[in-house]
Amino acid sequence: YGGVLYIGEKGKILTGSHGANGVRIIPESAMQAYDRPPKTIPRSIGHRQEWIAACKDGQPAGANYDYSGPMTETVLLGNIALRIGKKIHWDSKNMKITNVPEANEYLHREYREGWSL
Repeated sequence: YGGVLYIGEKGKILTGSHGANGVRIIPESAMQAYDRPPKTIPRSIGHRQEWIAACKDGQPAGANYDYSGPMTETVLLGNIALRIGKKIHWDSKNMKITNVPEANEYLHREYREGWSL
C-alpha cells in the first residue's frame, strides 16, 4: 500500500495510491468545509473490468490506447530527455528526435538473435 501527501500553504491533502481510500484534507475543518464538485465523468468499474467490458461490448475503456498510448510516449520521451540531460524535439510523424541525433539510439533496441518485432 502506498499513498501521497501533498503539502501546500493552506493545508495538506492525503490520499492512497491512485486515489484509493478516498482523499482527506488536513486540517479536518478544511475537509468539512470542502464542497465536492458534481461527478461529470463516468466512474470506473476497475481497469480490468473495463478491459473485459471493452472486449465484449466494443465500448472503449476509460484508459484506452487512444489515451494511454500518447501518454506513455510522453513519459518515455521524458525519460530519454532526463537520460541525456538535454531538451529534445520530437517528430512524432517520423518517430525521431530531431535536435539531439544521438538520443535516437534510446528509441529502439537491438534484439537478441531469434527475437524480433
